[in-house]
Amino acid sequence: MTPTTPLRTRRPCPVDLPGPEGDNPIAREPLWYAYGAGDDRPEPPPWTWTPQAPPDTHVAPAPPTGAGARTVLPLGTTGLLSALPYPDVPAGAGAGVAGAGVADCERWAHALTTAFGPQRREPENPYNDHRPYASARCLFPVDAFVDGGGPRPWRLLQPDLHALTGAATPGPARRIALTGRYTAIPAAYQWFRGSLVAIELGMVLRALGIGLELFGLPARLRLPGPDAHRLLAELGFERPWEWSLPLTVEWDAATPAAAGRADVVPPPAALAASDPALDDLVRVNRAQVYDGLPHPLTSAIPAGLPRSAVVPDWAELLWRRHSGRMPRALHGMTGRRRRVPSEALESAVRWLSVPPPGPDLAAAFESVRVTVVTQGVTGTADGVHRVDGGAARLVRADASAAGRLEERYGYGVSPVNGCGIRNAPMSVFLSVRPRELFDRLGPAGWGAAQHAAGWAVHGLCLSAAASGLFARPVRAFKEIPTQRVLGLEEDETIVLSAVVGVPKETGGALLDLRR
Repeated sequence: MTPTTPLRTRRPCPVDLPGPEGDNPIAREPLWYAYGAGDDRPEPPPWTWTPQAPPDTHVAPAPPTGAGARTVLPLGTTGLLSALPYPDVPAGAGAGVAGAGVADCERWAHALTTAFGPQRREPENPYNDHRPYASARCLFPVDAFVDGGGPRPWRLLQPDLHALTGAATPGPARRIALTGRYTAIPAAYQWFRGSLVAIELGMVLRALGIGLELFGLPARLRLPGPDAHRLLAELGFERPWEWSLPLTVEWDAATPAAAGRADVVPPPAALAASDPALDDLVRVNRAQVYDGLPHPLTSAIPAGLPRSAVVPDWAELLWRRHSGRMPRALHGMTGRRRRVPSEALESAVRWLSVPPPGPDLAAAFESVRVTVVTQGVTGTADGVHRVDGGAARLVRADASAAGRLEERYGYGVSPVNGCGIRNAPMSVFLSVRPRELFDRLGPAGWGAAQHAAGWAVHGLCLSAAASGLFARPVRAFKEIPTQRVLGLEEDETIVLSAVVGVPKETGGALLDLRR
């Protein structure tokens, strides 16, 4: 992940991209896409002003359970992960967790549980349950479907039930389809629902890659290709326009190859009136198409990580990953001001620097610039740093940067909300220049950059857990003043950011849900 260089002379970008509510990141998202696609003066789409119900009134749609029996997954994943010291990784295909003698037919199931299995419930938290990866409001819009062969091969993974639901299949799992449901996210997020799904797909891809790696299953990734619409139809959705084009992870050499281009099922005409933002974001998603060829699922774990002083094994690492807590069902995060060792920043940079698999995601990853605002990190000047060449390099010493970032955050301290940014030892920002991204990768670069950012930030979250810290992925910074604090270009948008803080005990219970 390195600073980008222009591929051609950049056309002017408005210093203040227009938005109906000033500097609202949700409203600015479609404007950045339009700018990347070539519009030098994008205007807010008409649906931007459509009144929406508050997010807390959202009712998630029922899961697409499908027909067929429920198959319970094998138990004991947490015990297997507890037997593997962190950060050890079993060497070689089929090695598996600590050589624990797991049957080949069960490795994929334990890998799924490692990636998706609920970790805990927090009664004091307004949002539950919590999995190994972060998700806004614990909505988890990305679903996994497991292919076991046969005429009706796809079964839905239901992590809360620790089971697969669907028709029985004749063989073991051979691939997984990952797709996000836009309507699982409150309509108040409008077009930004597409970005949240794309970012979470990147997080899930890395979580799944770690699970497969720990259980010795080499795999391949296929991004949505010419047959993506056919695969979406195979999954059996009644309303396929609610879902993103699926990407697949496969480990069986007999997995079917792409079946050729399939007919596109457009959203119904009524959707443009009932939910015009959804209608438009589906149009954008359907342009996120790649060659569909399989590429090795490269390592999701940095090589040569040091031992952790707080995390003895992989099970404890996943348990400790959290996004910051507040007492008494309050929202937001709280943290303590405390100096942290240099190893916390070094570990974060190493996790952030692991590229995602495949040439398309890797190219998008190279277009992402990482900026870190530090304070109280031993051996590091407080201020703004860029990640370049596997190291954080000081751009500007600024002891006030963290405090100024909190002033530019959309959810400041209030009677119902906590905000620990001014106390955080690190705040990390991943940004791109949309016009250069489109010049280099075309429309598919938009989604690829979001996948890459999600991939990187999930690694950051695990690094924070290994350092005894929390990491909260966010998209609530007011972009224009934040650009100025970070020294970003005016044509550079923040894809994703994360606040890395020192946890402050709230006294709340943590209910263990692990299997």
